Amino acid sequence: MLSRGATVTTARAFSAGDLRAFAGLSGAPAGAHVPEPLIAGMVSYLLGVHLPGPGTNYLKQDLRFEAPAPLDTEITAAVEVTRLRPEKQLVDLWARCTLPDGTLLCEGRALVKAPAELFHGARA
Repeated sequence: MLSRGATVTTARAFSAGDLRAFAGLSGAPAGAHVPEPLIAGMVSYLLGVHLPGPGTNYLKQDLRFEAPAPLDTEITAAVEVTRLRPEKQLVDLWARCTLPDGTLLCEGRALVKAPAELFHGARA
């Protein structure tokens, strides 16, 4: 069941090898910092696997990137439910990614459509 304020997190560090693999897939050159799409992918992972989870459809994402992410440094991504609209199966979430020292890498919102069964008993 979904509830306002529900939060999930994940953390990982990206290596030079991860960036080479990303460059090979995307055609983008491997740089000295973690590319923004890899960081945004951490948010997508949370939405699709944990909150709301399987069956979630992404409708909109707006992340504002504030600082570059260094290699081999743990990045923590978090999403929090900020609003539920059960009648439309919509979930608004706030997303943010930070470094261990608290540096904000990015933050913003996401709007998803979640499976109907996740709204049984949900409070807007």
